Amino acid sequence: MTDRIAIIDMGTNTFHLLIAEVKGDGKIIRRERNPVKIGKGGINEGYITQEGAERAIAAMAQFREVIDEYGVTEVHAFGTSALRNAGNGQAVVEEIERRTGIACTIIDGVTEAQYIYEGVRWSMEMGSEKSLIVDIGGGSVECIIADNVNVYWKQSFEIGAQRLMEKFHKHDPIIAEEITSLFSYIDKQLKPLIDALQRHTPSTLIGASGTFDTLSDIYCFENEIEKDEYAPETPLTLEAFDRIHHELLSKNRADRMAIPGMIEMRVDMIVVASGLVKYLLDHYAFQNIRVSSYSLKEGVLASHMRSSRSVA
Repeated sequence: MTDRIAIIDMGTNTFHLLIAEVKGDGKIIRRERNPVKIGKGGINEGYITQEGAERAIAAMAQFREVIDEYGVTEVHAFGTSALRNAGNGQAVVEEIERRTGIACTIIDGVTEAQYIYEGVRWSMEMGSEKSLIVDIGGGSVECIIADNVNVYWKQSFEIGAQRLMEKFHKHDPIIAEEITSLFSYIDKQLKPLIDALQRHTPSTLIGASGTFDTLSDIYCFENEIEKDEYAPETPLTLEAFDRIHHELLSKNRADRMAIPGMIEMRVDMIVVASGLVKYLLDHYAFQNIRVSSYSLKEGVLASHMRSSRSVA
């Protein structure tokens, strides 16, 4: 087994690189992210545009330089929603491998959900009470009902923020008719989740990374909370989310960018992503909300560490 491992999450909106020591407790020594937006312009039509593919290749070439700098020879790269649903997704990952030497595996939504669970479980003590874990990506939304030991239900829905934004966020600020259409669409798509919530009755909503990181950042700025950027769990409350959500609905892009804690890579999609969270909170009585900074890539690392120990 090598001393270091590189894990790449090739998300629809953002590509993430994680480099970690694999001896000991899996210490993470480098993180990189690149707002590739590989799904932009073609995600709802089922293809990756040439521009999106070139951005992906450029990001992976940059990651290759970092990986080589750290002397890493074991690299695991995972493509998610945009790549698995694009007719040319396999061609794109083959071109990435040809030009960067990084082999990519396109995973299905259930596998993605399982890795997200592993990442969240590593980041926080979930306890014996059930929680709903939600990861809002650009292409898909993974939902997992679980506790610290068991996964009771999981499903991936192809209704990520890039898809929702291109379908419904036509005016800026978003208008009432678009919000109504957004909620109606989410309601139809998430019926299996609402049924599962009634069966399993989780008490906590756990947001995994992405949109929830930014919501937590805004909350921390509002309340002058010094946030540790490397903390595996960060603060947010249900009351604060409701305030932030309504603020996001009322602002255009420039005004959203002016909100302390907002970042460029989330400013466009956060309106519809926040709408999805609002839908969940309106349709099920969660007692509290938590935010995990860990998600798919940390879950891959946790799974790798566990399997390495069992082999050893």
